[in-house]
Amino acid sequence: MSRVKIIALLLSLPITALPVFAAGELGVTKSAETLFKVGPLVVTNSMVTSWIVAFALIVIVRLVVGRPQLIPSRGQAVIENLLGGIRDLTTPIVGKKVALYSFPLLITLFTYILIQNWSSLVPGVGTIHVKDRAGEWVPFIRPANADLNGTIALALVAITCWFYFIMRFAGPAAVLKDIFGNKAKKSEMPAMVYYPLFVVFFVIGIIELVSIAFRPVSLSFRLFGNVFGGENLLHAMSAISKWGLPIPFYFLEFIIGFVQALVFTLLVSVYIGLICNHGGSDHKDAH
Repeated sequence: MSRVKIIALLLSLPITALPVFAAGELGVTKSAETLFKVGPLVVTNSMVTSWIVAFALIVIVRLVVGRPQLIPSRGQAVIENLLGGIRDLTTPIVGKKVALYSFPLLITLFTYILIQNWSSLVPGVGTIHVKDRAGEWVPFIRPANADLNGTIALALVAITCWFYFIMRFAGPAAVLKDIFGNKAKKSEMPAMVYYPLFVVFFVIGIIELVSIAFRPVSLSFRLFGNVFGGENLLHAMSAISKWGLPIPFYFLEFIIGFVQALVFTLLVSVYIGLICNHGGSDHKDAH
């Protein structure tokens, strides 16, 4: 078979694994590419990655743990240590009364974000291309957290759960008092100073509401920016040299992926603990 026929055959394939250095010249676009549609539902390459990672995570944990035993196996011990580490880290922050109920959310956020961040380091992510409906080559797999839609969804889920926890374990009255209430002690200052502070703290409460409204924005943009920038960095370094040069940046992205997952989880924990973790031993533990 001639060289021209081989090239023509390769170009006719619906999916091709492009070299990392060739895909690196393209980089990562700001928005995820559409692969196909299922009715009104648009399926993007970042959605495919999130499904693959979520499914693989469930299967791997199930295979590693097997049937839980009183005397844990080696795989079960690894999973239990991960769960125990996140629990011990977040319990003093959120408070003991809400720790048990918020733990499923926090461990899910940390594990999901961590694996999604590290998925960009897997060979084939961003370098396997497929033709879209317009006939153009687009990446078949794209890191889910390199898509702003994915990080916004994570932030909205986290903030929705935060609202549920503070309403359940603190109550509307405590929430309003925490945001707009006078934080000063009447017994420690004259009345002419104490009562005007109600106006001051009310204005501060309005500023606090604005800050709360921007929490989903900060959570989603911080995670998206780090993953999106790291992915483009890997593509750029691979385009310069496919051997040697990208290796240090792979280690850098490995660390950044862990840090960003931890930061996201801890920030959600802090948001819960700021209102739910007041008074008693819980408040002292948080300090």
